[in-house]
Amino acid sequence: MQIREVARLLKADILAGSVNLDREVKFACGSDLMSDVLAFVEEGTLLLTGITNLQVIRTAEMIDVFVIVFVRGKVPANDVIDMANDRNITLMSTDYTLFEACGILYQAGLKGKS
Repeated sequence: MQIREVARLLKADILAGSVNLDREVKFACGSDLMSDVLAFVEEGTLLLTGITNLQVIRTAEMIDVFVIVFVRGKVPANDVIDMANDRNITLMSTDYTLFEACGILYQAGLKGKS
């Protein structure tokens, strides 16, 4: 699924990395625990989270996650957006809860990595 389709499905605002909207994601992971993300996520995975600090960008960079969706209408501070832009990571914000956003993407055909 292309990032632009994710944005459309989640009615998300693009905060950073709008040049990447044609990139494909293979899987999705919803978590607020970055230790779980590090343990279970692989390249090509879209991360959905309510965590908006710099650690989420650092975590994404370590495992080659190139798109993060912030849920519950959360928007990170400018330093987080700047760091994402510097690392070519797309950031989005949706008003959906983590549960709802994951369900919408799952129903549209995006699976989790088991």
